[in-house]
Amino acid sequence: MSAPITVASRTLTAVTGTEIPVPDPDRLIHLQFRRFAGCPICHRHLRTFITRHAEIAAAGIREVAVFHSAADELTDYAADIPLDLIADPDKTLYREFGVESAPRALLHPRAWPGIARAVGSAVGPMARGEQPTPRGTPQGGRLGLPADFLIAPDGSIAAAHYGSHADDQWSVDELLSHAEELRP
Repeated sequence: MSAPITVASRTLTAVTGTEIPVPDPDRLIHLQFRRFAGCPICHRHLRTFITRHAEIAAAGIREVAVFHSAADELTDYAADIPLDLIADPDKTLYREFGVESAPRALLHPRAWPGIARAVGSAVGPMARGEQPTPRGTPQGGRLGLPADFLIAPDGSIAAAHYGSHADDQWSVDELLSHAEELRP
């Protein structure tokens, strides 16, 4: 598992059609790899980033979340999410950045409390029709591991984290701390 040291310049297209330059010449990019569209753990985790989106943007960070789901499936979840969501059903970016899938995503005992909290918080909104129910068999499977990368404007990877289970990703505070370390 290793990411490239420098990210090759490219333009990603969010499910909304927004074009995202990577690297971004004007700000940091937090490229976060999540699991599938509708993943309760991912949904719960992204909510913390949505709640603090203004604070993250003020720190000069653009949030880009990659899912291994098709764009049409991911679009169902994009309406109220102010982050750029990228569909990568073929896992091209996952391979490039060394992001894996493994049974430990769900079987690791440290994942279980997060799974329970995520499922518990998703049941009500799904039952009320406030959020879509995830597919029974999500594209790309259920065993994806999360990963986080902080990409500097010059394309270098300033910080990286590979999750050891499905609920192992940076918090907003960890992201902001990494960004602060880059300040002169």
